[in-house]
Amino acid sequence: MELNSILPPRSALYLPASNPRAIEKAKGLNADLIMLDLEDAVKPGMKDEARAAAVEAAKAGFPGKLCAIRINAKGTAPHIADIIAVRGSACDLVVYPKVETADEAAEIAAKTGKPVLAMIETPKGVFAAKEIAAAEEVAGLIAGVNDLANDLHIPPGSGRSGLALSLQMIVLAARGAGVWALDGVYNALDDLGGLEAECAEGRRFGFDGKTLIHPNQIEAANRIWSPSEAEVEEAKALIAASSGGAERFRDRMIETMHVEMAMRLLARTGSN
Repeated sequence: MELNSILPPRSALYLPASNPRAIEKAKGLNADLIMLDLEDAVKPGMKDEARAAAVEAAKAGFPGKLCAIRINAKGTAPHIADIIAVRGSACDLVVYPKVETADEAAEIAAKTGKPVLAMIETPKGVFAAKEIAAAEEVAGLIAGVNDLANDLHIPPGSGRSGLALSLQMIVLAARGAGVWALDGVYNALDDLGGLEAECAEGRRFGFDGKTLIHPNQIEAANRIWSPSEAEVEEAKALIAASSGGAERFRDRMIETMHVEMAMRLLARTGSN
């Protein structure tokens, strides 16, 4: 799969692979990426059942969506079986938790034969994010905000100010390597206002989209990571007005960089 030709997901929804009802419902959801979870969302006694279900779901596919499988980490009992199952599956990507070195990411890519979405969930992972993002067959980085906040000893309910540096380092690493950067999950399922605020912050940080834990979060992520009508109009006008080099456009100075930004924004909508 040539990821360079695919727009980054605005919405990436985790689903427990052990929940057949959720998997069936996901076929009709508007998420850009479905991530079938074999790790945290699955109880220890259901790992085998979830693995088989994930492979079957990936084979059936999710129309108009990318599909990934999140596997259990090296050293855990299900890891080897997960690797074998993903390698033989039809999923587009593999999600790997708590990546701390580029070698780990490259090893998972080699063993599964799938591009890797590497979860950056520890201080070591943050410091190594540049090398991880540049590793062969890494498709993107995911900010694992819950585990990272725990490791950083950030008190619960403190917001994301203590994570700001880590989040920006993840984005910097992804941009430096030319791969996707996906923001972490928002835990409060009924706080849609808080979700919208965090999505808006994530977009300002430079993330391509957000990982989600409930279908009711998809609409906000898709909307906020999609250009508004005003942004589209501004981008089209800027491109039309540009004649190369530095020049005045409306109330500001623009140059080639701003044209590139406008074209990238329009690509998100399919406009040109």
